[in-house]
Amino acid sequence: MTTKITVDRPGMLTTVQDYPGRTGYWQIGVPPSGPMDDLSFRLGNAALGNPEGAAGLESTMAGPALRFTDATEVCVTGAPATVTVNGMVVPQWRPVTVPAGGVLDVGAVAGPGPGLRVYVLVGGGLDVPEFLGSAATFTLGRFGGHEGRTLTEGDVLVVREAATGAAAPVPAEHVPAMTARWEIAVTEGPHGAPEFFTRSDIDTLYATDYEVHFNSDRTGVRLTGPKPQWARTDGGEAGLHPSNIHDNAYSVGALDFTGDTPILLGPDGPSLGGFVCPVTVVAADRWKLGQLAPGHAVRFVPVRAEHAASRRALGVARRAGLSLVVSPGGDGDDGVLARRDGDTAVTYRRSGDDNVLVEYGDMTLDLALRARVHALHQRLDAERPAGLLELTPGIRSLQVKVDPDVLPVPTLLDLLAEAEGQLPASDELVVPSRRVRLPLSWDDPATREAIQRYMHGVRADAPWCPWNIEFIRRMNGLDSVDDVFDTVFAADYMVLGLGDVYLGAPVATPLDPRHRLVTTKYNPARTWTPENAVGIGGAYLCIYGMEGPGGYQFVGRTTQVWNHRHPQAAGPFEAGTPWLLRFFDRISWYPVEPEELMDLRADLAAGRGGGVDITDGTFSLAEHQRFLVGNAASIDAFQQVQSVAFAAERARWAAAGA
Repeated sequence: MTTKITVDRPGMLTTVQDYPGRTGYWQIGVPPSGPMDDLSFRLGNAALGNPEGAAGLESTMAGPALRFTDATEVCVTGAPATVTVNGMVVPQWRPVTVPAGGVLDVGAVAGPGPGLRVYVLVGGGLDVPEFLGSAATFTLGRFGGHEGRTLTEGDVLVVREAATGAAAPVPAEHVPAMTARWEIAVTEGPHGAPEFFTRSDIDTLYATDYEVHFNSDRTGVRLTGPKPQWARTDGGEAGLHPSNIHDNAYSVGALDFTGDTPILLGPDGPSLGGFVCPVTVVAADRWKLGQLAPGHAVRFVPVRAEHAASRRALGVARRAGLSLVVSPGGDGDDGVLARRDGDTAVTYRRSGDDNVLVEYGDMTLDLALRARVHALHQRLDAERPAGLLELTPGIRSLQVKVDPDVLPVPTLLDLLAEAEGQLPASDELVVPSRRVRLPLSWDDPATREAIQRYMHGVRADAPWCPWNIEFIRRMNGLDSVDDVFDTVFAADYMVLGLGDVYLGAPVATPLDPRHRLVTTKYNPARTWTPENAVGIGGAYLCIYGMEGPGGYQFVGRTTQVWNHRHPQAAGPFEAGTPWLLRFFDRISWYPVEPEELMDLRADLAAGRGGGVDITDGTFSLAEHQRFLVGNAASIDAFQQVQSVAFAAERARWAAAGA
């Protein structure tokens, strides 16, 4: 007989999650999701005799009331809350039986106090359809879990067959310590002092009790604290603010400075972006992000990467039962693991204890560097040594994610050094490069609405408000906004990365440098961006794959770049591949009115073409370099005007105290 669970009360933000979540898709902008506090979740499953990753429920601040058709063992873990079965109080952290027809009721998290999220695990786990290999819910993407959303009253869940392992309480010494003042173990890097931050900035970071901001969620935990002094005046081609860099992959747990605002990136966070991250939470301490509540204090404690606990550990070896992080200090290397000289310099940066960020060359936009990244990506992908988990390319970097228990970082560095000596010359790169022609609703009403929301809820005095396109004109020394229009529609944008703010969203740059409009990014970032908005940040263009946060300056809106009809083929989408674009695609635009765009979006959603035209082709780096040489004089003239305007805008900011 199949046991069913009816949701009598959904609680707050209750979703189905599994562990380790949706892995293997970081390079195209699909986050892992999964339980934000993986430790409480896995301990609850272990207590029931389930596989530690079996699907269960996560709630924020208040848990659900669930009615069971048959007698079922359950275990509630996470933040302290009152738990009852048919009105009788039962303990957390140990298996209890809900009788047939009985109701498990998980109340509000005790507050103000320790913790934020509670977990409900059931014997056998929940039986929900998988999406891209996981049952984890990603609500922003509207997939996974129960219909891709939070639970609502009346939902019915199905329980898998009972677990075969023995049930037992979670030992007291294994229960993670919940508190309102958190010490979190971090490793240095990838972007430390003195390149990006001053020494004083880093000292302040470790000496400060940051406060958790109310505007936090599974994408990231926003913090309030001191404004950095910064080691740079700006980000150059990457943007006006010194936090801006050429887009690279992020690690879950990275402390991402979006402008002057620090955000701890969560399991629903972006895979790619253009902001610096001075430290990264070690994998074994990332469970704490799930329990950080508004008003809580956070102190970052540097540790040596080799001394970090293993995320595999669930017992005392995880050191989660201690509210303090005991450490004599970090690695003392500013996050730089090694450097390699040569025709193309290489910097190997630490990004937590489970990622190495391989960076090529100087901090400039150079397609030859992206070619080098591509060559390394292809080589590692073909070899796939045991313990290699993900490969995520950026503009001039490749992030290599490993299981350090299987492939230790020192061993990985040896493999990377060996591979580097055998890569082909970058100018030999010839890759498949499709021409993708897309509709663009210029200065679309949805992007105007996003700007208004930002002004009313985040920052009304930002220099890019009230009109991003005018700001772009001013920053690039153009005579009119019509010149911005003409430049965008004349450009061929090459896709250099995917997942720049989720779900196959491209980060692309014009092949012709005379079309590269340079802007800065929002500081702080927007909290809402419409799906498929098109923006420019630094010298890059992005199509936002879904609603969510963002920082690029809007120019308009286009049609969908992610297929929510997966796995069926639909229009320009291939079966089993919900993302539209590929690395090295060349995007060009044609103008449409807002009403026409809405018709095209509906057309694409119905499985038709949606105004998208794709033509196969190739791209040769050698041919592109000949184009640059042949047009060097006019390219230089354009960049000189742009540089003067950029400097003038920076001077205006300085005069205004920004």
